[in-house]
Amino acid sequence: MGILKKKGTGIKTPKIIACLSQKGGGGKSTIARALRKSQGIKPVINCQSLPFFDEKLTKSQHDYLIIDGPAKISKESLAIAKQADLIIQPVRPSLDDLNPAIREFNGLFKAGIPKSKLNFVINAVGSPAMEKATREYLSQTGYFIFPLALEEKVSYQEAQNQGLSIGEVKYKRLQEQCSEEFQQEVAYSMARN
Repeated sequence: MGILKKKGTGIKTPKIIACLSQKGGGGKSTIARALRKSQGIKPVINCQSLPFFDEKLTKSQHDYLIIDGPAKISKESLAIAKQADLIIQPVRPSLDDLNPAIREFNGLFKAGIPKSKLNFVINAVGSPAMEKATREYLSQTGYFIFPLALEEKVSYQEAQNQGLSIGEVKYKRLQEQCSEEFQQEVAYSMARN
């Protein structure tokens, strides 16, 4: 999914934020939708219908291009990563998800993607202890880990079933977590690059 926001800042090329992962179900679409919501972006184009990453999108007259990448490691993932200003990989707190996620970032780093662009978001956390253990495991890699971890919540799934982002849930605390905190963390990560 590519989401563009019309230009208003005078930026010549859009800031590209890519949500990439080695597998489906990790939270790429969740993060892409949350980014859209946190930035106040209305979708203009849906790139899921494109069979490949069209580099013409990087020349568009928009502020942001948010890419929900394919659910696999591919040449497309690398092409997207080379164009991206920020790469976010959501990861669930199990070794079956963590180890392949680390391998994907290591592969992107070996292919020339700077570590400063590679960021983890811990997704579907069931408890503070689970988040802490996941954060400790990932911290050994040297990649940035967003301070915000998304909790496993039924209300998130309900919102997504209605075509909404997790920032559009009916509970104010969860809305705030997904909009204010997420927006601040993305801005911080963009500034690091």
